[in-house]
This record gives sequence, structure tokens and C-alpha cells, in this order.
Amino acid sequence: MDTIDITSYKVTKPVALKSVPTKDNFNSSKKVLEKQLKVTSKELAEFQDKLYAHGKYGVLVCLQGMDTAGKDSLIREVFKELNARGVVVHSFKVPTKLELRHDYLWRHYIALPERGKFSVFNRTHYENVLVTKVHPEYILGENLPDINSVEDVDDAFWEKRYRQINDFEKHITENGTLVFKFFLHLSKEEQRKRLLRRLDLPQKNWKFSPGDLAERELWEAYQNCYETAINKTSKEHAPWYIVPADNKKSARLIVASILLQTLKKYKDIKEPELDPEIKSNLKSYKEQLEKEA
Repeated sequence: MDTIDITSYKVTKPVALKSVPTKDNFNSSKKVLEKQLKVTSKELAEFQDKLYAHGKYGVLVCLQGMDTAGKDSLIREVFKELNARGVVVHSFKVPTKLELRHDYLWRHYIALPERGKFSVFNRTHYENVLVTKVHPEYILGENLPDINSVEDVDDAFWEKRYRQINDFEKHITENGTLVFKFFLHLSKEEQRKRLLRRLDLPQKNWKFSPGDLAERELWEAYQNCYETAINKTSKEHAPWYIVPADNKKSARLIVASILLQTLKKYKDIKEPELDPEIKSNLKSYKEQLEKEA
């Protein structure tokens, strides 16, 4: 299949999610998509080796999407060819008591990638302008100054959060973290089918919660929050990519392709040169080892 045009997924101007497609299979079969993903993932693994040896950048991959959007399986399939020691996955759930005793970005800051490694955020710091915006009562649990009731969580509060998130991402990119933000854009109908599958397949039952249906009733509210967050925080140094997610296999390939094509533009990421003295003696080191045989 042809090389994927990753620019079509990048948010460079205000978008309306309702006008963005949720499905893209490139007119390719499942086998073709799987084969191309394997090739792309292996190239990512080769790049990871260089990234680790170079040791000056970390890569942060942020995944957001409605429930059943396919985040878990995407992580498994896109990164399975990479060295497991070089990829750390963080799944952010309801904040713990310890996390609530810090500001909302703290738990994300301490999970940032080491230089030379990938960190994957399965749900991210954007939950703080998504689920909390749909359920503003959750903000009260943060015990913030000047926030004493839900009425205090006003438009100015959310504008401040968007600014703080932009500042956070600007800071980390200026210090060597390459940021990729992916919104897995799922249709409501496809979510319905995937929830039904969870109920139909015994091995998938454990994934279902009645709360999934309650949150589904708030679909439009979530879509509005996603749209606002994406439009306010897609910056050149930390862009959003809207990935059609109704087809899981194509979504995985799109994410992998965006990562690979973008990372390969960093021409300074390469293996360091050997010390001249060591390089000049490689032959003698080889002879020494061969003599042991």
C-alpha cells in the first residue's frame, strides 16, 4: 500500500469533530494492514535503539478516546516489536489519595519518559479537562484554593487549565521530550457494537461496567470537551492527531506511521561515535576474543 499521508490527521487549525471521519481502511484488507503495521513497528524498534544510544530525547505518546476506542490493543500491537525495557506504559485512573495531595499534573510529570525511552500515557493529563469538565464535582476532591463549590468551577477555571497544560507541554518539549497526542475518534454506533461485544463474549464480560452506559449518555458533552481541548492545545511543539478509530487495524497503522515518519525527521538522533582510540583497536579486540576459541 502507499505511504500514509500523516499530515491529514494533524490538527493545525480549529476542527469540528462531527466533520472528521471515524473510519479509514485505505481500501486495504486486514492482512495488508497487519503486514504494514509489522514493518512499521520493526522500523520503530530500530529507531528506538538509536534513541536509547543517543540518550538526549524521550518520547511521550498520549492516547485519548472514548471507552472502547481501542487504546489497550493499540499499545499492544504498535509497540510489541520494541524493546520492552524501552517502553513504559502508564494507565491513569481515578487519582489516589496521594495524588490528590499534589497538583493535578504531578502524577503525569513523574511518569515522563527517561531520555532514550518511550512513555505511553493510556489516558492522560487531558482527563483533567475532559471527565472533570463533564463532572465538575470531581474538582472539589482536589481541595483547591478558592474552589468551594461547583459554581466556582467556571469558564475562567477551565481557561486556566488549558493554559497550564500548554505551559506544561512547552516546558517538557524544551527539555527534550517529544510529545505526540492522539485522539482515537470513535463513532457512537461503533462504540455501541463494541459494548455489545463485551456483553456477548464471556471472556470480555470483565471489561463491562454499568457505568459505561451512564457515560455513554453523556456522549455529546464529551465530544464537546474533546473538541475544545484539542482546539485549545494543539501546538506545533505538541500537536494533536485525530485518528479514525472505527477500524482498529487502520488506527494502529496510522499511529505507528505518524510516530515513525515524524521521529525520522530528527536527524541528530543517531548512535554516538566510538572513542577514536577504541575504534582504532577494534581489530585487536576481535583477535583477542578469537584466540580464546
